[in-house]
Amino acid sequence: MIAEKQRLQDTEWKNWGPYVSNRQWGNVREDYSPNGDAWNFANHNNAESYAYRWGEEGIAGISDAKQLFCFALSFWNKKDKMVKERFFGLSNPQGNHGEDIKEIFYYLDNTPTHSYMKMLYKYPINAFPYDDIRAENARRSKKEREYEIFDTGIFDKDEYFDIFIEYAKADHNDFLVRVTIFNRSSVDAPIVVAPTVWFRNNWKWGYNAYKGHTSASKSGCIDIDHDSISIKKFYSRNTRAESVFCENETNTPKLYGAPYPGNTYFKDGINDYIIYGSNTVNPEKIGTKASFLLDEIIEAGKSKSFDFRLSPDDLDKPFENFDEIFSTRIAEADEFYEEVQNDVVNEDEINVQRQAFAGLLWNKQFYHYNVGKWLKGDPNFEAPRDFSNYVRNTEWNHLHNKDIISMPDKWEYPWYATWDLAFHCVPYAIIDAEFAKGQLLLLTKEWYMHPNGQLPAYEWNLSDVNPPVHAWSCFRVFKIDEKQNGKPDLLFLEKVFQKLLLNFTWWVNRKDKNGKNIFGGGFLGLDNIGAFDRNMILKDGQHLEQADGTSWMAMYALNMMRIAMELAQYYQVYEDMAIKFFEHYLYIAEAMENLGEGTKGLWNEEDGFFYDVLQLGNGDSVSLKLRSIVGLIPMFAVEIIDHHLLDKMPNFVERMDWVLKNKPELTKLVSHWEEEGQGRKHLMSILRKTRLTKVLSRMLDEKEFLSDYGIRAMSKVYEENPFIFSVHGTENVVYYTPGESDSRMFGGNSNWRGPIWFPINFLIVESLQRFHFYYGNSLKVELPTGSGDKKNLDEVAQNISNRLCSIFLKDDVGQRAFNGGNAKFNYDENFKDYITFFEYFHGDNGRGIGASHQTGWTATVAKLMKPRMTF
Repeated sequence: MIAEKQRLQDTEWKNWGPYVSNRQWGNVREDYSPNGDAWNFANHNNAESYAYRWGEEGIAGISDAKQLFCFALSFWNKKDKMVKERFFGLSNPQGNHGEDIKEIFYYLDNTPTHSYMKMLYKYPINAFPYDDIRAENARRSKKEREYEIFDTGIFDKDEYFDIFIEYAKADHNDFLVRVTIFNRSSVDAPIVVAPTVWFRNNWKWGYNAYKGHTSASKSGCIDIDHDSISIKKFYSRNTRAESVFCENETNTPKLYGAPYPGNTYFKDGINDYIIYGSNTVNPEKIGTKASFLLDEIIEAGKSKSFDFRLSPDDLDKPFENFDEIFSTRIAEADEFYEEVQNDVVNEDEINVQRQAFAGLLWNKQFYHYNVGKWLKGDPNFEAPRDFSNYVRNTEWNHLHNKDIISMPDKWEYPWYATWDLAFHCVPYAIIDAEFAKGQLLLLTKEWYMHPNGQLPAYEWNLSDVNPPVHAWSCFRVFKIDEKQNGKPDLLFLEKVFQKLLLNFTWWVNRKDKNGKNIFGGGFLGLDNIGAFDRNMILKDGQHLEQADGTSWMAMYALNMMRIAMELAQYYQVYEDMAIKFFEHYLYIAEAMENLGEGTKGLWNEEDGFFYDVLQLGNGDSVSLKLRSIVGLIPMFAVEIIDHHLLDKMPNFVERMDWVLKNKPELTKLVSHWEEEGQGRKHLMSILRKTRLTKVLSRMLDEKEFLSDYGIRAMSKVYEENPFIFSVHGTENVVYYTPGESDSRMFGGNSNWRGPIWFPINFLIVESLQRFHFYYGNSLKVELPTGSGDKKNLDEVAQNISNRLCSIFLKDDVGQRAFNGGNAKFNYDENFKDYITFFEYFHGDNGRGIGASHQTGWTATVAKLMKPRMTF
């Protein structure tokens, strides 16, 4: 068996991994302010001196699965005003387009057990432009692009270090670390390398007095003493490296002018010692934080390597087999991915896909948040909450998270997001299906899911509502896992189905405003994309009927029906649940036709598109004829049922036949159910063939949704002819905006108007494949609209998939679209083959925008690059 696959069968190999966040400051968890100002309470300026409560941060950091002990790299170019211990970026109020990291780094490799990991950090030789970046972004408006570190000119003369950081496990709790630093400039340059170990501070809050410590040992060795940590020794190959020690404690005199009895060696002690030579490290060489210091000169155009080891053993020769272990782990990583990528033949695709998997794996993080404790404060650390004003998450007192979770981006979104994670798990299933299944189950646990059945959204507002895609992801992961392992994991499917029943019920009870199967939810996921704030409470009995909210629920009902049908093949009791969700889907589909009133529906026959409808207090309704992804989401409510499934479900078939015969108003909503498609397949879809063709005509029109790089979030027609709608005496104007949001009209970053989003595009591709699975060549549409070139829906899906992949792949002249035309990124030997997986992409040119390492849902490109499987 392949070595990495064998390791995957031993859970101990995941006890240590890249679980340290890239940013702990500016998070809700660390906010103990009375006014809920999370961005400023623990911020970048005080991060070096402030001991965190709930987690840790660092560069290329690793920890155990409960983050009792951490390791990360720090550097100093002898010009910066601080040691580079953490990645720098702007908070949400500081950035002209919200929070934004201002560093350049790449995740290059990682295996599912983290037996081998590699990343690259590009660190300027000259003083890091902190002040310039802050000032220029503050000056710029939302109409202008973000001011990035590359824009400062600091990389223009190649005056930077390429720092390659690699990890190889000798055993599940034995890490070898290699740091290779290239000086890309034409002059020799100094650098201080400071690999650092420390204990997360869990002793000062009043629950636990025990703390471990590190201490000086023999030359080139730091001892690690903790009763729950297996690693006991930290070695440096360079035995001349100085070892320095301080405490992971807040520097209260510096931050607050308050004395701290009995301790003068605070968290920032090593930083101050390196920068100023201050007497801020413990001369007795003991503490809860420790570093080796290597003061080096890297010659122009040359490189140096620095080796370290974190081991459970007292070794006489800790580096004796170092190179051999590294070579073996690299070869095993190659072997693992050669099998994963055996059906991908293009070298550039192989490179992009492997880095997508790497980013996915590097973005695992230890996430700790006990809302009950956070709300009331700790015995030794009070929380001055002003409950008379807004305090986040007060209704989530039960939530207690302390797990390794896949993050959207460990700097810009270092907290889990439930609907993001559903997309993460699909590419995860290709390389580690057990982890994917575990993540999906985790969010349904009693200490995550609300007692009322709601899934937590994200820490800034756990009660927010995101699209209900969990069931879709669970079944998708289930089928990928079944194909890979040759047997179905029915226990996983049963467990998650039972919990999703609670969540589905919550949606029905809480988000169906009038009990008529029309669902809202407000800001559903990517875009607050309407003409006015979709979270707004309207006046005089007015309310918004959302095409996307209702379509997501139709999709959810079909997903649950399909899971129940799968389980019914083995356990007949699930047949009744399949019937229940089949009928619920029909009622939702019927409501979309007439909004439960026998009047206007969400479908506009004249335009051939779905729109939100504003219900007025006098009983009238207004179709908000704004063409956006809201009108494409009904495509996702599609399911194809093989006839062989029905052969084992006589009660389901009997009930379906009765409904179709006795409720003609519902019969028409089941698209050609009685007409078997190719291979005896049955179709369930909100979109009958005529409507599907009309929606696709809009979607595949290059003047509307179809971009060279995928499907836009809004029709391009509004670029020249904006949509205008008046509500409450205010005229709302919507323009097509292909890049960053140009308005804070609805608050924060919720006003995007046209970029390309991978999760929506991924679902579009899969939905088209499902439709083709039924229609085959009997349904062809123009691609692009107006071209006269007819394609079947499988060809359309592949075409869109190719457009999405082209964002990352080199074009005919060697450019990668996500680089936004940056010549250095596209052509420089030290940049051109490194990939960053952005949050979203410019609707016209494919430029990467938003979070630069959101290799969670954007890692779905790795799945698009593999030949698909049908189910």
